[in-house]
Amino acid sequence: MTVLAREQEPGSTFVVHPGADGAGVVRRTVLPGGLRIVTETVPTVRSVAFGIWAGVGSRDESIEDAGASHYLEHLLFKGTRKRTALEISSLMDAAGGEMNAFTAKEYTCYYARVLDSDMPLAIDVVSDMVTNSLIEPQDVDAERGVILEEIAMHDDDPTDAVHDEFSAALFGDTPLGRPILGTVESISGVGRDRIARYYRERYVPQNLVVSAAGNVDHDEVVRLVQAAFEGVLGDAAQLPTAPRIGGPGASPAAGVRSIVRPTEQANLILGTVGITRTDERRFALGVLNAALGGGMSSRLFQEIREKRGLAYSVYSYNSQYADTGIFGVYAGCLPAKVDEVLEICRDEVAKVAEHGITEEELERGKGQLRGSFVLGLEDTGSRMSRIGKSELVYDSLLSVDDILGRIEAVTLDDVRTVGREILGRPMTMTVIGPFEGRDFTL
Repeated sequence: MTVLAREQEPGSTFVVHPGADGAGVVRRTVLPGGLRIVTETVPTVRSVAFGIWAGVGSRDESIEDAGASHYLEHLLFKGTRKRTALEISSLMDAAGGEMNAFTAKEYTCYYARVLDSDMPLAIDVVSDMVTNSLIEPQDVDAERGVILEEIAMHDDDPTDAVHDEFSAALFGDTPLGRPILGTVESISGVGRDRIARYYRERYVPQNLVVSAAGNVDHDEVVRLVQAAFEGVLGDAAQLPTAPRIGGPGASPAAGVRSIVRPTEQANLILGTVGITRTDERRFALGVLNAALGGGMSSRLFQEIREKRGLAYSVYSYNSQYADTGIFGVYAGCLPAKVDEVLEICRDEVAKVAEHGITEEELERGKGQLRGSFVLGLEDTGSRMSRIGKSELVYDSLLSVDDILGRIEAVTLDDVRTVGREILGRPMTMTVIGPFEGRDFTL
């Protein structure tokens, strides 16, 4: 394990992981003002993925600010003091690059992937967007309509909506229980001044991480980022930053949330609170998840789809946050089959909670985790995401070998113990479908 140097002196460079034969070297530099830069060298490729991570997401929002993090994600593409929105997109298109952003519960990321020769352009454009956005009133009004359309599109897809409804059922009216996109009411009511203030408070250097992976030279990245952030960097102690809203809030409790819609398919999630992202048991829970519903050989897939043909899509999943998590089972089936599908899901969850998994499932789960992790690092974008997210939300950056070793070290007892604790908890259920008058609490 390589611990990130949190007390590193501004301007100094720290080798987080030495790599091998010049590849996989991860370096870290802290600039004045607290801006952190991490890079991973992959000299065998001709591309660079560059990202800026902001430590702000939907769980940092008050009720009045609901949806502000995602709103900002849209607005930062609308123009800066140096470039119009068209110039931003034209520059990246002319270079054959790709640029985008995403907002999560606990962070927001703006990124670009370009040829290595176009890295200075990517750094300049993305940094300019993050540090010099104008947040013009006319852009706020125009983008409001776009976001309302996005909310409508999301709500029209029950396979998406059921996950938001499940979070609301599990965490209640708390930041983690609210949708990332915000609501029609919150987006319709928020004004330019509130969003601009949110931007000024949250997008400060000590709350940002710059990450780059590919055919990069760390010192060059530092030089280009420092030039792009000119005038923004300063003494971190003098820069205000708003506090996080806090923990998940209301204590999760078992219950049923039924949303009546005239859909052709019922969409349901059965689940409970999981573990935090830094919990050492996350590797054992990952193996359990693979065995229960993580692939075509998993118990849920075999019992519900292969043997009985009751559903096309069925899987289990786990999500981790700073102070809590989610473990859930999803299934989409014909409304007439929902009772049978739900019964099988409950039975399989109960069996794993009581008896754990088999030796064969253990080895298969380990192999699935190892393969998906390593294959996921085959492109520069995933490597950039790994080091950027690790710097932002973890206390350490585990090397690839460290992670593979921890997966391999998982035992049947480890899986049984975490399964008994997580799956033995009272379950919350959310279902969307044509169930007028149906009481699922029975």
